[in-house]
Order: sequence, then C-alpha cells, then structure tokens
Amino acid sequence: MEKYALVRDLLAQDGIFEFQAAPFADPAVVKLAHDADYVDRFLEGRLDPQAIRRIGFPWSENLVRRTMASVGGSLAAAEQAMLYGWGGNLAGGTHHAFRSEGSGFCVFNDIAIVIQWLRSQGRIQRAAVIDLDVHQGDGTAQIFEDDPDVLTLSMHGRNNFPFRKRKSKIDVELADGVGDEEYLEKLRWVLPQVIQFRPDFVVFQSGVDPLESDTLGRLSLTAKGLSERDRLVLEMCRQYGAPLLVVLGGGYSKPIERTAEAHASTYRMAASVYRSANECRRSTQPRSQSSFSPA
Repeated sequence: MEKYALVRDLLAQDGIFEFQAAPFADPAVVKLAHDADYVDRFLEGRLDPQAIRRIGFPWSENLVRRTMASVGGSLAAAEQAMLYGWGGNLAGGTHHAFRSEGSGFCVFNDIAIVIQWLRSQGRIQRAAVIDLDVHQGDGTAQIFEDDPDVLTLSMHGRNNFPFRKRKSKIDVELADGVGDEEYLEKLRWVLPQVIQFRPDFVVFQSGVDPLESDTLGRLSLTAKGLSERDRLVLEMCRQYGAPLLVVLGGGYSKPIERTAEAHASTYRMAASVYRSANECRRSTQPRSQSSFSPA
C-alpha cells in the first residue's frame, strides 16, 4: 500500500500534473460488469468467509470506500480519455476480479466496469485491454470470454499466479527469467494485433512487476526495458488514435522505491508521448490515497 503515496509524491515533484480526488463509483455502474448479488453482499459486508479469503483482504468499511474510489478513479480517468486522448488512474488495474467473486486482492474489476459503462452509454462499441502485468488478467478474460467486441491481451509469466489461467483472446506466456530483449520482441510482435482489432477504446494495465527487482515477478526486465515497453504501447495507442486509459496494476520490488519510480515512469512517459502530439492530459486517483491527474 505504501507505493501509492510514493508514486503520487514523485509525480507531484515533476510539476506537470494536476491532482484530483476520485469520486466513488455508483454501485449500479459496478453491476454493469459484476453480478448484482455479489456487489450487494460485498458492500453490505455479507460475503462468506471463503469469499473474503479469496479476495485476500479482511472486509471493512474502509475497504468498501477504497474499492469504490479505485473504480471511481478509473471511471473519471476514462471520461478524461474520451475528452482529451488519454487519462490515468494511480490505482486500479484490478484484473483478478471475476464477474461473481473477487480474487488476488481485487474486489471489483475496474477495467471491465469502465468498458461496460462506456458501452452502456453508446459511446464505444469495441474495446481492447493491453494487460502487461506479470500476472495474467484472469478476471478480465473471464468477464469478456464470450464477448466478440472486447479484445483481451495478456502478456504474463507462465509459471506465476494465477496458477489456473483463463483464456484471454490473446495470451502471451513468458518463461521465468525472460529479460528485455525477448520481452520486447514478443511485445512488438503482438501489439499490431490490437490495432487490427480496431477498438474504439483501449485500456493499458501497466503493472511494473516484470522488473527484475520484483519479489513476485520472476521476470528480469530492467528499468530501461520496462520504460521501452511503456513507450511502445503508448506511442502505438497515440498514433492509432483511440482514447487510452492507463491503470496502475501490480508492483512488489524491494526496496519499494523501485516500484514507485517504475510506476511514475509510466505516467511520465504517457505525458511525454501525448504532449508531443499536442494533446491535453488528465488523470485521477482514489480519494482513499493521494489524488492525481495530469493537467
């Protein structure tokens, strides 16, 4: 949890970002992607102990507030993306949450909620998810498994959590220890398939746990390699022209400052790429942590 404040503080020092508190998500919007009974039971503290253990957090009112703010941050950032080209949330990326249950420290799937919210308003029809967290986006894959208008791309560690993988539309599995060269080669190979899908909206789950210093990642990317990963994704999305939402995802390096710096680098890269195209930039972060949005 410490990393969220660290990332915000690093970006504040740059002087190029404006910070905004995220609104709390409307439960009705959350239910666009999740089973209504599951949503109600979580909000009311009625989940059974097994469901709580699967999430990994003890239930509390503070967890409810943080969860709804995290989703609200992604929704607000998606609105900014629709208006100005890109938006970012300094939380979110909770890709292990399934339609009817949470998992892996993820209660609700903000990625899926954003997509379903935009579609429900008729603002987009097709969406793509570029999930580069080291852990497969199994919840996102499950929610959209039968949906031909949502492309789910997950590039992740083959031997890492979740150990029971779901089938994304495109899965790129990596062996333990993969470094910059092989990783970037595979990324350059798969990214054009996103453009070929012709999405109206793109979500980038930008987890930094592929770093070699990450205690849970099992890959060997350098900070330079991770930055190049971000550049490839961001420049492709800018050139293609669909609105882009960037969400935080995972990161577990020791010391934690390495994770914070890597996350900050992603948002700095986004600001640089879109500023070079003379685009406006804005982002949001949940009010349960420090709020954030590039101006």
